[in-house]
Amino acid sequence: MNSIELSILLPALAAGLLVISTHVPLGQVVLKRGIIFIDLAIAQIAGLGVIAAHLLFHDPNRWTVQLTAVSFALLGALLLRWTEKRWLPIQEALIGALFVLSASLSVLLLADNPHGGEQLKDILSGQILWVSSSQLIDIALVYAVLLVLWFGIHRLRRGVGFYLLFALAVTLSVQLVGVYLVFSSLIMPALATHRLPDHKSKLLFGYLTGVLGYATGLLLSSITDLPSGPMIVVCLIISALLVATLIRHR
Repeated sequence: MNSIELSILLPALAAGLLVISTHVPLGQVVLKRGIIFIDLAIAQIAGLGVIAAHLLFHDPNRWTVQLTAVSFALLGALLLRWTEKRWLPIQEALIGALFVLSASLSVLLLADNPHGGEQLKDILSGQILWVSSSQLIDIALVYAVLLVLWFGIHRLRRGVGFYLLFALAVTLSVQLVGVYLVFSSLIMPALATHRLPDHKSKLLFGYLTGVLGYATGLLLSSITDLPSGPMIVVCLIISALLVATLIRHR
């Protein structure tokens, strides 16, 4: 592996590690609460915000896109919190409906864009190989604040606090890795560790699942010259199966 490949793969791995730093603990709560597809819905709403930013503003800068995406995601999160309080038995169905609506609106908004297909692909599969150092630094700072709030103020894990923290984390992640990897980074480590009885072990093995998935996926993508996003998704699933097997035989 030459130095050029490393100059691309190492920032991409750093992006993956940043994503799992917040998504492992968030994913455990998502699985426990049974709202599995909330990540897909919020991620897709954030993606819709990215598309809207490019339509509303001529050549928007990174912060304009980010703020628009965050605004969309926070509104979506508040809507889901409102539906949870009123129609809890059908919350998962409502989450699915919101995902389909935002995905369909994304397709409609990009219908007349000659580069719409490529932009939609980037939102879904991500561009993890092309993250910049400035992106990583900015997101690392925000994630650090989110992690301090998450682990330091436990009541924020409930009610509207959970939805708002979740929306912020997912919006930043969509910008880095795309919708598919956001979902996989949340759910695969949580599935791998759901049998473990204590929270610390779940976190430890969840982070192990994420690190193995991202590192292996990026390496195989480099060797095979296949798209990194889908390769990492596959490797996260395999990593989750291996970690779950390890846990079962402990």
